[in-house]
Amino acid sequence: MNSSLVGNQSGRPFCLLAISYLETINFCLLEVVIIVFLMVLIISGNIIVIFVFHCAPLLNHHTTSYFIQTMAYADLLVGVSCLVPSLSLLHYPVVLSESLVCQIFGYVVSVLKSVSMASLACISIDRYIAITKPLTYNTLVTPWRLRICILIIWLYSCLVFLPSFRWGKPGYHGDVFQWCANSWNTDPYFTLFIVVMLYAPAAFIVCFTYFNIFRICQQHTKEINERRVRFSSQDGEAGEAQPCPDKRYAMVLFRITSVFYILWLPYIIYFLLESSNVYSNRIASFLTTWLAISNSFCNCVIYSLSNSVFQKGLKRLSGAICASCTRQRVAKDSSTSRSKRSSNGCHV
Repeated sequence: MNSSLVGNQSGRPFCLLAISYLETINFCLLEVVIIVFLMVLIISGNIIVIFVFHCAPLLNHHTTSYFIQTMAYADLLVGVSCLVPSLSLLHYPVVLSESLVCQIFGYVVSVLKSVSMASLACISIDRYIAITKPLTYNTLVTPWRLRICILIIWLYSCLVFLPSFRWGKPGYHGDVFQWCANSWNTDPYFTLFIVVMLYAPAAFIVCFTYFNIFRICQQHTKEINERRVRFSSQDGEAGEAQPCPDKRYAMVLFRITSVFYILWLPYIIYFLLESSNVYSNRIASFLTTWLAISNSFCNCVIYSLSNSVFQKGLKRLSGAICASCTRQRVAKDSSTSRSKRSSNGCHV
């Protein structure tokens, strides 16, 4: 029996959402449905993103593709790690103790989401350098430096949340476990440490860079349009307004970043309130946590809907899959027809 039932005298499973328990079943139905549904979406969506990047070489033309693929791999691992609480809620027996599983799961998910947050900040810095220093961009941003930067992101994320095993809970990713919800408390100093070392710097970098990116794009658009109007008036032709060429791609990345922080804002607010002993609620803990985790699926949806090159790569991938299925079907039909002809020849 899973240790989440220990101390529950009524024999009912430990469920954060009270409405999830039904008398006819012995597990947390609503929690399992939500987590499994998100797990399937996150895994399938990010596998598609990874395959599309490999099938569409034009997507790798932008250096930001390094960070987007890093986010896709991190989000894919988030989806895979969601299998752990799903098995716990279904009372699947585990070898390790619930406290250790809970701590490891909370640490792993916190690290993976930290990688996504740091990657978004690096993407904004990359776009800022591309617009402010276009002539020296290729010498400043090289594939070798990008790989070093990605390695630093992973190492930094692992180190930032490492004290959680001693100082306290890094977040609420493990609250589906009874030990995490009741015995693993947050520490206000560790929460402040996470905010200072991760949340605040990432948010400041994103706000600063995108504000300046759009400001510079507006200036470039105004200058380009003024030149076009000046030259077109000399030629007697009407000039059309032309947007900044970098603004469209920056808008795609800005949408991804905005959705990330919108979905994570309730989680961060609740994290700060609970850590300071102002407000604590198990339902709010579960909902804000899994709302934040759902961002792992939203990234691939936004990118697929906003980037035309990605859409072409997705069509190419789907076309290749359909062509492969068609070839297999034709080969199967031909082999079936040959077997029928051979069987008919034996009876003659």
